[in-house]
Amino acid sequence: MTLPVPQLRNFDLNLLKVFDVVMAERSLTRAAQVLSLTQPAVSNALRRLREALADDVLVRQGRSLQPTPKALLLWPQVRETLARLQSALAPHPFSPADTVCSFVLTMADATASQLMPGLVQGLLQQAPGVSLRTVPLTTRDPRRMLEDGEVDLALGHFPAALAAIAQQRQNGQAVRFGQQRLFSSDYVCVMRKDHALAKVPLDLDAFCEAQHALVSFSGRAYGLIDEALASVNRSRRVVLTVNQFFTTGSVVAHSDLLAVMPRHFVQVTGFAPQLAVHELPFDVPPIQVDALWHQRHDADSAQSWLRAQVHAVAQAVPMAARSAAP
Repeated sequence: MTLPVPQLRNFDLNLLKVFDVVMAERSLTRAAQVLSLTQPAVSNALRRLREALADDVLVRQGRSLQPTPKALLLWPQVRETLARLQSALAPHPFSPADTVCSFVLTMADATASQLMPGLVQGLLQQAPGVSLRTVPLTTRDPRRMLEDGEVDLALGHFPAALAAIAQQRQNGQAVRFGQQRLFSSDYVCVMRKDHALAKVPLDLDAFCEAQHALVSFSGRAYGLIDEALASVNRSRRVVLTVNQFFTTGSVVAHSDLLAVMPRHFVQVTGFAPQLAVHELPFDVPPIQVDALWHQRHDADSAQSWLRAQVHAVAQAVPMAARSAAP
């Protein structure tokens, strides 16, 4: 059976705005609030969109809506087209006090703990109609998430992505992503305060002989610290791999495991008073925390405003936690 192909002349373009907001919110209730519509109206629009596209578009899984492969393929193009149209029709500067919209960000749990309080405070004061949604960061290279329109902004340490972008620039290739340095920090080793190594200088042999917890967004039990050890022909025993810094702080505070984390994350684990902090007994490059976005948002005044808010909040990170100025 051949499925009907939607024709622009009989396609209700209003459905694309509903599609964009529902994809961003993954909730009919939140989408209705953003669109200033009733939930039945959003449901009806979604039903008409499904009929027009001959696709489920979004299917319910638990409490959230999950997009179909066709929806994931279509969304970036719809979002970019709507942004360009909005810019052409209303090229006025973004007005935080009057605009109702939603942004999707991805970052690690510790980054969220550090930045979200300041961001939320700014939103409540300046932009009461703006809402934020964060999704888990599961990769050190978020370019696909940005390309596919899953998120508006990625915050974190992205060495592979930035190296690829720099190489594209050097080769004269088109670069599709923008980047802004938020701040720099260094890595430290943490352990519980009554650990046997807490009161003595930490040398390389003791570090390698200890047992370790590793924070890995991908789940891979090998990270930047292991690469640095391998460069001096050493290795360590990773007993536990988790994807959250908060979990790591809890585990280390209540066990004999050691962990390495950025210095500025120690406080936001929630267990800093129970942890001893040691400098690493080997060289590790500093961690650079960046904002990364797709360049289709460069001319979007709302997106520019969001990036400015993030940068301003990042500057409030205590200088004592940094190894270098941003």
